[in-house]
Amino acid sequence: MPQMRLALAQVNATVGDLAANADLVVDYCKEAVSRGVHLVVFPEMMLTGYPIEDLAMRASLIKASRAAAEDLAVRLKDEGCGELVAMVGFLDQAHDVTEKIGIPKNAPTNSVAVMHGGEIVARQAKHHLWNYGVGDEIRNFVAGDTINVVQIGGIDVALAICEDLWRDGPSAAAKAADAALLVVPNGSPYEADKDDVRLELCARRAAEGECVLAYVNLVGGQDELVFDGDSIVVDAAGAVLGRSGQFEPELLVVDLDLPAATPAMPGADERFGGLAIKRTIVSAEPFEAYEPLPTVTNERMPRHEEIWTALVVGLRDYVHKNGFQSVLFGMSGGIDSTLVAAIAVDALGAENVFGVSNPSAWSSEHSKSDAAEQARRTGLSLDTVPIAPIFDAYQEALHLDGLAEENLQARIRAVIWMGLSNQHGHLVLACGNKSELATGYSTIYGDAVGAFAPIKDVPKTLVWELAKWRNQAAAERGETPPIPEGTITKQPSAELRPGQYDSDSLPPYDLLDAVLDAYVERDLGSADVIAEGFDPALVERVITLVDRAEYKRRQYPPGPKVSRRNFGRDRRVPITHRWREKLDG
Repeated sequence: MPQMRLALAQVNATVGDLAANADLVVDYCKEAVSRGVHLVVFPEMMLTGYPIEDLAMRASLIKASRAAAEDLAVRLKDEGCGELVAMVGFLDQAHDVTEKIGIPKNAPTNSVAVMHGGEIVARQAKHHLWNYGVGDEIRNFVAGDTINVVQIGGIDVALAICEDLWRDGPSAAAKAADAALLVVPNGSPYEADKDDVRLELCARRAAEGECVLAYVNLVGGQDELVFDGDSIVVDAAGAVLGRSGQFEPELLVVDLDLPAATPAMPGADERFGGLAIKRTIVSAEPFEAYEPLPTVTNERMPRHEEIWTALVVGLRDYVHKNGFQSVLFGMSGGIDSTLVAAIAVDALGAENVFGVSNPSAWSSEHSKSDAAEQARRTGLSLDTVPIAPIFDAYQEALHLDGLAEENLQARIRAVIWMGLSNQHGHLVLACGNKSELATGYSTIYGDAVGAFAPIKDVPKTLVWELAKWRNQAAAERGETPPIPEGTITKQPSAELRPGQYDSDSLPPYDLLDAVLDAYVERDLGSADVIAEGFDPALVERVITLVDRAEYKRRQYPPGPKVSRRNFGRDRRVPITHRWREKLDG
């Protein structure tokens, strides 16, 4: 059988930075050439970054992306990569569509350019546009109608783009054309436990196409989304031939023995899931025989390590890609801000992490000492700015009581954080968790202020699990655990009045998170939630809290998505509406 050395370039692209992304392509192509690679595949929308949302419809970006792709093909040849075949995602434009309702402005396409010998020898636009969950591509792109089969070294290689793999068509088309390899550039965001779903999908589609399937994905953070890589190559029997690591850039090189190309092609009018087939011959002669490299198959991270890494990568890239170096947040000594502190130190280094303790008249001694202890353990900077004198000055003018008095303390703290941010250029982090965000258990313009919320998509019960895991991981490495044990074991409290605890306002967190999983994550109605065994009064209480807090969630900072359904991009409900869940269904 003919041989092919394939490389999957798992990279961290930056949205809108065409020049830097093109440089990444060149760097990886040079490495691929140095390793004897014949075909290198980059992720979806590599040149522009992904997702680009409504930037896709800007004529200036479309023009720049098309020019960057043409220039890149020439540059690859000029820099010694002309014999390499490179498949690079970019923003293209459809020219055979008529103006009509439903066509995005300027007819952008999510496309892949096949580059060889200084030219773009084939182009393909994504056909099945992702339009569920966090995807909104029907708004932004025109769908393609062709699948390319490119002959490289006497081997037919079919091409599908991300969502196309999840639908019928590409595998059947690959089989009809006798393609030996199906390559799939992706921009597939992370969520917990998704890697198992991907592997099953790749194995199933490879079997359907009776071919080897190669899946390459982005890494890095982009606003709320985190891309975890997890690039995979499987054979037609579902066996893993190569698998990258997670969350880190990597050039995964896999040697393949593949069937030679055949003349088989379906009829010109035949369609596969709406896709016609187009063949392009780059090189018909087999590559010279060579000695295969050892197989590379990286193990998957355990669940808690995987989620932790996603949070770290999401924070790191949000900070750096937005031009910041350091972060600042309130350190109350509670479990949430303590977990955020540990994530921030892992993401940015202790020298770039600044905590602020703002004790009030009701702050416990252990809260102040726990914050100081974490600063000692991690090396982050901690300043103390007491708020009691400021609070007293406000009260002389306002005379607030009850909840208004409690929330005033939180808002005074927020003003201090934002002032220090303005003065020193730190990016402010909000430390609220998903359970609080769901139920509105936060003070708008108080602890909810900030530019990014690292644990926004982390339920409270998982907050404790991650804290315990991070300490255990440190201990196993012979390091000092970053989170004081007392912070994990003490009863959570906002400490805005004497003797206050979260349990005064919320159900126990294990019960709360279970109901939230049913109502928010799985979108069950009240009757279905009750049918799972929950107390009707508890369900009514939790659902009421969730429904009333939508206006707060709309004003909350973005944070990395790690669950099946995050607030913001995934779950979208009106602020103003009168639908109320009824216990009788």
